[in-house]
Amino acid sequence: MNKKFSRRNFIFTSAIGISSFAVLPVFNNIFNNKNPLKKGAFKKMAYEWKFNKRPYSDEEAKTLLKDVMSPETTDWHYNTHHKGYVTFLNNIENEIPNADKSKANGNYSQIGELKRRFTWNHGGALLHDVYWEVLGGDGDPNKGPDVLKAIEQEFGSFDNWKAEFKATAVAAKLSGWGVLVFDRLYSGRLLNILVDEHHYGAIWGGIPLIPCDVFEHAYYHKDGAARAKYIDNFINNLHWGRINDRFVKYVK
Repeated sequence: MNKKFSRRNFIFTSAIGISSFAVLPVFNNIFNNKNPLKKGAFKKMAYEWKFNKRPYSDEEAKTLLKDVMSPETTDWHYNTHHKGYVTFLNNIENEIPNADKSKANGNYSQIGELKRRFTWNHGGALLHDVYWEVLGGDGDPNKGPDVLKAIEQEFGSFDNWKAEFKATAVAAKLSGWGVLVFDRLYSGRLLNILVDEHHYGAIWGGIPLIPCDVFEHAYYHKDGAARAKYIDNFINNLHWGRINDRFVKYVK
């Protein structure tokens, strides 16, 4: 009996000894101010930007958006163009920490180009999220009573807003947007903003409520150069219920 107990004792004691050797380097680092648990000892994981789902499936989009774009464009625009902005936003997010900040200058530097492309892809991803969100309806603004009231107060009438919004989108460069925004940080007004590319002309603190993409890839496959026709179809396809929800969430 004593022999058996001694054998167990030996195994238990040996296990403790082995465990002590395993943790000894940790204590040694702590006592020498090399604590592996201290802040900065572990590399921070890069933020992951999400490719968000539309409020309808890819197959549903072909029917819901048929008056705005071709069935093929509902796929290409979302699964290639929109997804590409998110993909490269994540690539840039991973490259920025390793860019040589000491070589930054106003002519050319890696960090400068990464920062420029970060803004481009961020704007593209965000605006497309809202673009798909507000499409797929019957264009009846009465289904968005809160936002309709605000539009009428700011522009005098829905038709006045519509005419200015359309002109704004038509006037953007061949790659740009017409966007109804809420100017949260300055005037507290609803404004129709002209944005070239995804970011030139955007205003600080402007919350996009209705963004109309007028990049040529958005409409050429169906309407060719008829941008104005595409914008009319876009407005007639707006889902004012979801627009109203967005207005209530971010404005009211």
